[in-house]
Amino acid sequence: NPIPEDSVPSTVVAVINVRDRDSGDRGQVSCSIDGDLPFRLEPSSENTYKLVIATALDREIVSSYNISITARDRGSPALSSRAALVLEVSDVNDN
Repeated sequence: NPIPEDSVPSTVVAVINVRDRDSGDRGQVSCSIDGDLPFRLEPSSENTYKLVIATALDREIVSSYNISITARDRGSPALSSRAALVLEVSDVNDN
């Protein structure tokens, strides 16, 4: 579903669940967003992150966002995996 451009910062737009079947430190996973986007990841609970709006959105400037999320474990060498999300921004009459 599109995200309305008048959504306030801290609005949750997605919940991401990550897991690593390794035990110990190798099973600990951290996630990050690639690039400079108006979103941030917040840890929610074990293995779960919330993707939230960090700053105001403006559909007239950017109508959709390609968000790349990288999950990296604490193994040595560290292994990682990447997933991509496309978030559409819906227009709100701002006249």
